Amino acid sequence: MSMPILGSETFSSRPVDPAELRRSLPTALPVHSVTQEQVDALDPLTYEVVRHRLWSVTDEMGEALKRMSGSPIVTDANDFDFAISDELGQEVQVGLYNTMLVGAVDLAIYWTLRNRATNPGITDGDMFLTNDPWVGGGLHQNDVMVYQPVFHNGELFAWTSAICHEPDLGGVGLGSFAPAAQDVFSESLPTPPVKVVRDFQLQRDVADVWVRRSRVPMLVALDLRAKIGANNVGRERLHALIEQYGADTVKAVMKRMMTDAETRLRGKLAGLPDGSWSATGYQDQSHEGDRGLHKITVTTTKTGDHLTFDFTGTDPQSGVVNCTYAGLRGGVMLALLPILAGDIPWSAGGLMRCFDLVTEEGTLNNATYPAAVGRGPIGPAWLTGNLVAECLAQMLDRDLELGKNVQATCCGTWDTAVMAGLDERGEHPSPFLNIIMEPMSGGYGARPHTDGIDTGGLFCIPMGRIPDVEMTEFLYPVLTLWRREVPDSGGPGRHRGGVGASIAITPHGTSVPMGLVLASNGKAVSQNSGLAGGHPGNTGLDVLARDSAITDVLASGRIPASLSEIDGTLEPAQNYASSYLAPGEVFVMTWQGGGGYGDPLIRDPGAVARDLREEKITADAARAVYGVIVADGAVDEAATTAERDRRRAERRHRSVVSRAPSGRKADLSSGKRLDDNLVEITDGTRSAVACRHCAEDLGDSDGLALAVHDGPATEAGPQIIAVAADYVDAEVVFRQYCCPSCWTALYSAVVPADHPAPPLGRVTTAA
Repeated sequence: MSMPILGSETFSSRPVDPAELRRSLPTALPVHSVTQEQVDALDPLTYEVVRHRLWSVTDEMGEALKRMSGSPIVTDANDFDFAISDELGQEVQVGLYNTMLVGAVDLAIYWTLRNRATNPGITDGDMFLTNDPWVGGGLHQNDVMVYQPVFHNGELFAWTSAICHEPDLGGVGLGSFAPAAQDVFSESLPTPPVKVVRDFQLQRDVADVWVRRSRVPMLVALDLRAKIGANNVGRERLHALIEQYGADTVKAVMKRMMTDAETRLRGKLAGLPDGSWSATGYQDQSHEGDRGLHKITVTTTKTGDHLTFDFTGTDPQSGVVNCTYAGLRGGVMLALLPILAGDIPWSAGGLMRCFDLVTEEGTLNNATYPAAVGRGPIGPAWLTGNLVAECLAQMLDRDLELGKNVQATCCGTWDTAVMAGLDERGEHPSPFLNIIMEPMSGGYGARPHTDGIDTGGLFCIPMGRIPDVEMTEFLYPVLTLWRREVPDSGGPGRHRGGVGASIAITPHGTSVPMGLVLASNGKAVSQNSGLAGGHPGNTGLDVLARDSAITDVLASGRIPASLSEIDGTLEPAQNYASSYLAPGEVFVMTWQGGGGYGDPLIRDPGAVARDLREEKITADAARAVYGVIVADGAVDEAATTAERDRRRAERRHRSVVSRAPSGRKADLSSGKRLDDNLVEITDGTRSAVACRHCAEDLGDSDGLALAVHDGPATEAGPQIIAVAADYVDAEVVFRQYCCPSCWTALYSAVVPADHPAPPLGRVTTAA
């Protein structure tokens, strides 16, 4: 009888049933539980006090981790998280840091209960370590989780966990990113759960094996101890809470926290119309040398108080742009937590009861072993979250109150760049490795009522930060020439997406070339989509300036502010590349802003003039995208009206109308909002869709009368700074759907030419 491949026995095909899991545990592992009557008997005051105490425990764990870690990824960028889970691993309270990790923590505990309870056993004083994405805990091997069972009176009472991204855990590529990898054997070694602490003592042999793999072993060793310390804080605070209120009371609060979160989310869903919404996105390139597009697609169905996310039709796993089931779940939670649960305490164990996942194994976001998954969280999992967010936005935009949570895509993806080499500034040269964390300041997507936040952060890390420039230059032999916001990088719209930024770096303090590993996407096809006719934000762009004049410019006492000042040969970097940066050369990274919301031609001209003054946009964008004429800092109203009329006429001349409009004008007084532009109207037995701006009856479920245009990607605006043909072979276009009567933009995107038509106004009612 063959044994399964270690790590392949994940729970990727079915959800975990807590009752079944409890029954499967050996009798040698007693667990603490309470009855529903005990949960119901909680008085409100005790419940609130204990609930907030549990929240404070996770905060203390996070502070302990940050204070003990020496990694800027933790101390500066806040790329970590932590949780308190019940005896079965269901997450009771999670942190406000990297929310994608929420989708993976419980999976690792479930796996441990099923595969470690007998041998080597789960006992008081243990801590486990794992970085195996097929087990859970993290979304790729650099996500390392240390977690512990917490016992009370000999019974398993709870679990605490701490997890963060490690700068390097070995493998072919610097920072454990291997751009050419075709399987996991070129990447960091996945480690299934192993006891790293036994009887409250760090196991030196296990710790030595663990840190030996890394190019920066001291940082990894310090992070290991920091996560152990955070768990120690969690255990001590839980025991203090139990001593004060009693084990049954604390456990009853934990169970009720999850039930309350579930009840509140279900109540919110029940108040929304049933229906199905779809979204499709792409990763441009899957590995070094690839020029393909790789599709992820999802259909989100709401029935009553429950959601189903169906990813059937997603492309097969390929190259390094894969994630495991843990990454798929993490992507869903990336979108669900801020959009649907922003006003609900994040007891993830309860929230995850409100949805099902349908997914085919062996696909980009449910990859089977031994796929390469190094790009997991910042590639397929992130795109999964973007697409789920797009579906949820379509669902919520119909509701005036919940529509306040609608948001276009935030910055699209994470642009990865890892530098490593020899630091020669000290008495003794020493190796260094630096992951550029500046893309943490992505632009937020626009909302129906406001612009996106400029360089506001990442959707998945609410507490994220960017490093201090001076600290970066202190730690590594580099000089930052500029770090600034990029005009026009926010997606144009009635409300503008938040702008992104760029950074320019040159070696300083080393005489030898440093290695440079790049991993990104969103350069050929936008991943920061707009909504309701809003345009996508900027495409990413990485450029290497070879043979530059930077040394002479610095010697003259000047700090350059643009690539034109340093000359050289400009080399656009591919999404996935193993390269180098030599002294006298410059690396410039431009990451992404957020998508826009609504047609840019109906943006308030005064807001456009303000953006121009504040250098959020350029004069070219003001005229070409927004149709606004600004003279001497003020809007020329007459010229603006004429320019906007001209732009709409241009849409009319270049578009093809799918079917002739009826010419009927709808009565909008009883119409139901679908989004910024469309309303659903009912005329007797006929249900149709109308334009909110001109009342044109666009048709019904048999098909809408829409005008469609495909043009060069640059027609989306000056934010399209990369040339798609530099990265992929497929034709990439700017696609826009408009109302054929008033020519308001209903949908705008930079997509492959064979991208499926968006289901504008066609809400499929769930059975």
